[in-house]
Amino acid sequence: MDRSVEQRYDAQDLEKAVKTVLEGGLILYPTDTIWGIGCDATNDIAVSKVFELKRRADSKALITLMEHSGWLERYMLEVPEIAYDLVELATEPLTIIYPNVTGVSALLKAEDGSAGIRIPDDAFCKALCNKIKRPLVSTSANISGESAPRNFEEISEEIKSGVDYVVSFRQQDRNPAMASKIIKLDVEGSIKIIRG
Repeated sequence: MDRSVEQRYDAQDLEKAVKTVLEGGLILYPTDTIWGIGCDATNDIAVSKVFELKRRADSKALITLMEHSGWLERYMLEVPEIAYDLVELATEPLTIIYPNVTGVSALLKAEDGSAGIRIPDDAFCKALCNKIKRPLVSTSANISGESAPRNFEEISEEIKSGVDYVVSFRQQDRNPAMASKIIKLDVEGSIKIIRG
């Protein structure tokens, strides 16, 4: 469900988030799942700042958001044919770990060259990606090892003060959000469930 249909985001709020991302900064923003820390997924320095803020080992890959499935061909050597059906038919947020991802920061990829990508069903996230014209990092807004916040109120002050811009949109939303389901696809289209 597109949660942002319920309330309209402010254009200035969006523009400030876009400017921050394009300048290599970190944003705290609502996604189609839980609140996330975001940055330009092609910027190594920005991505490394996310790992530093979360105190997370850089061997643990982060999820990337893309505006729509048409972007997959830009960032993969070969898109498994089934990927388009999985994205289109998903009724809940679905992150897919794809093989042979290119064009994003190496810090976002696992040792085998795979990376997690989600096409969000959320107008604000889509608008962000559309404006920055590149993939956007999306990782839970918490220190590594701590519980992921289910709404803005649960995000720690350390995270809020550690980013360059905090999006205003949906801060008052107290509905508990859930993380996405995660599956892994290989080149042949075989599916492995990582988080159901």
